[in-house]
Amino acid sequence: MDRLANTVRPYAWGSTTAIPHLLGVEPSGEPQAEMWMGAHPGAPSRTPRGTLAEVIEAEPKRELGADAVAKFGPRLPFLLKILAAGAPLSLQVHPDLRQAKEGYADEERRGVPVDAAHRNYKDANHKPELICALTEFDGLCGFRAPGQAADLIDALGVDSLKPYVDLLHARPEDAALREVLTAILTADRAETAHTVAEAEAACARLGGDHTPYAGLAHHYPGDPGVLAAMLLNHVRLQPGEALFLGAGIPHAYLSGLGVEIMANSDNVLRCGLTPKHVDVPELLRVVRFEARDPGVLRPEAAPDGEEVYETPIDEFRLSRYVLPEGTPARDLTLDAPQILLCTAGSVRAGVEELAPGQSVFVPAGEKAEVSGAGTVFRATVVV
Repeated sequence: MDRLANTVRPYAWGSTTAIPHLLGVEPSGEPQAEMWMGAHPGAPSRTPRGTLAEVIEAEPKRELGADAVAKFGPRLPFLLKILAAGAPLSLQVHPDLRQAKEGYADEERRGVPVDAAHRNYKDANHKPELICALTEFDGLCGFRAPGQAADLIDALGVDSLKPYVDLLHARPEDAALREVLTAILTADRAETAHTVAEAEAACARLGGDHTPYAGLAHHYPGDPGVLAAMLLNHVRLQPGEALFLGAGIPHAYLSGLGVEIMANSDNVLRCGLTPKHVDVPELLRVVRFEARDPGVLRPEAAPDGEEVYETPIDEFRLSRYVLPEGTPARDLTLDAPQILLCTAGSVRAGVEELAPGQSVFVPAGEKAEVSGAGTVFRATVVV
């Protein structure tokens, strides 16, 4: 079992206080957006034996287990994060595995540099992800029913938005959502900026369900993503609740602190709320134009106290243990790799004492007992 030293990424949207508060350290004043735990080449965790990527590369079957290597290859197939949103992230969607493979192969064939600003596919993998709230956590997830979106937009009383309202009422669900999103993203940018300013003023005046969109316009003035966001469900998670974001589901994180886990991929297609490249044709190929409930997940408790966040994919499995004072040690040994992350209290994992924000990597088959009084998240795979 290896204690992990993890990198904090200082993206501009990060909170200046949430991660320092969790770790019990003084804020630096700089944004701290994500703390990465895993073997992603962009910022692999460090162990006493070298980076976690180096440790796994040296003996993949020993560290990951033969079953995991057979199923996912000689690599850790997930990345675990603590995510702290102090401002809204970009509105985005992820491809499924087939789309990722096709898109990556196409850009490789065309010689698009992997670090080019207009490149869509950094790898050939999909990127399903799960966010579990540690504090109240606001986000956008999946399309509203077109009639609900029409009512939200119509209430603004902005004349230039009336054609979108009419389309949402007149067309079948998938066609309505596709046509309106396409119209928003391809409209004249100067005209869109004026419309967004009018919508921001109306949202601020109306309040209530319109309040989040005034905030988006404040952070991203004139951005067409503000209008696109009104097509999506607004969700407020309470601590312990989660969202699963599958392929093709448009989403954005707005504010809050959470534990995030995802398949190891950097494939993101942006819809707005960003100065970065938006490839509208490719985005429209990937988005699933279907209204859906955001599907808030609550953990399902097992007899041993493990609370599991069920998802339909195998690259990761996230669960947690809430350990009251005096709880007997729990045996978490698995024939699969694990990362154990403390988020509250004080937890002993093997011989390692973990405070909030501290974590360990447990190789497949390695004895893993936890005890203490606190909360520990377990990230592993399904083999």
